[in-house]
Amino acid sequence: MQGPLPALDLGLVTGWLAQYLFAMLRIGAFVMASPGFGGRFVPAQVRVVAIAVLALPVMAGGIAGGVVLPEPAALAGLPALRLVFTELALGLVAGMVLTVLFGAASLAGDRIAATAGLGFAAQFDPAAGGQTPVVSQLFGLFMLMVFIGADGHLAAIGIVLDSYRAVPPGADVDFATLIAAGLAAGSRMFALGMAVMLPVVACLLLLNIAVGVVTRSAPSLNLFSFGFPITMVATLILLYVTVPSTAAGLERVALEAVETIRDLLGGARG
Repeated sequence: MQGPLPALDLGLVTGWLAQYLFAMLRIGAFVMASPGFGGRFVPAQVRVVAIAVLALPVMAGGIAGGVVLPEPAALAGLPALRLVFTELALGLVAGMVLTVLFGAASLAGDRIAATAGLGFAAQFDPAAGGQTPVVSQLFGLFMLMVFIGADGHLAAIGIVLDSYRAVPPGADVDFATLIAAGLAAGSRMFALGMAVMLPVVACLLLLNIAVGVVTRSAPSLNLFSFGFPITMVATLILLYVTVPSTAAGLERVALEAVETIRDLLGGARG
C-alpha cells in the first residue's frame, strides 16, 4: 500500500522563515543606513530585493553550520528582542560610520563653494533631503564613483557578511566600542574633508587676499564686478587642475571607511 505524499513540515518551514528574516536584520540595517545602497534615489523595492539576496549566504551558512543562527524557538519569545536590537545596532552603526566618513566629500565641496562665493548655487539634494550647494553634490557623486570604482561596495558588503562569523548572532556585543567608533568617525570626517579641500581653498584664499589688496589700492574698482568673475574662473580652473589629487584624497577616504567598519565589526565582540 502506497504511503501518503511527501510534504514539508509546516513548523520546519516557519522556523526557516524566522531564521531567514533574522539573518536579514544586520545586512538590511547596513544597506539602509549606508551611502549609495540606502540613498533616496534607490527605489525601496530594489533595496528589499538586495537585502533578501544578500541574506541568502548567511542563511545558507546557518543551515550548513558555518554561521550559528538562533533556534526558531529562541526567536519566538521576548528575549529575542535583545537579539534583534543587537543585530540592528551592528548594521546601523556600520552603515552610519560609512555615511559619516563619506560626508567628508560633501563637507569639502561645501567649504569650497562658500569660499568661492558659490554657496547660493544650491539645489535640492535627494540624498540629504534639503538644499545643498551644487559643488557639494558634485563632490558627493565623485566620492560615490570612486568608492564603487575601487570595489569598495563589494569590500564593505563582504566585511558585513564576514561579521556573522566574527560576531555571531546572539553573542555579547561591546556597545561602548560602537559608540566610540561613531564619535571617532565624526572627527575623522572633518580631518579628511580638510585634506580634500585644502589645495583649492588655500589658492582661493590667496586670490581673495590679492583681490582685496587691489580693490583697496584702487577704490574705484567694484569688488563684485572685478573680484567675483575672477574668483569664479579661478575656482573652475582649480577644480579642473586638482582632479587627480581630489580623486586620491577621496580614495583615501574610501579606504579608511572600509578599514573603519572592518575594525568596528571585528572588535564589537570585545
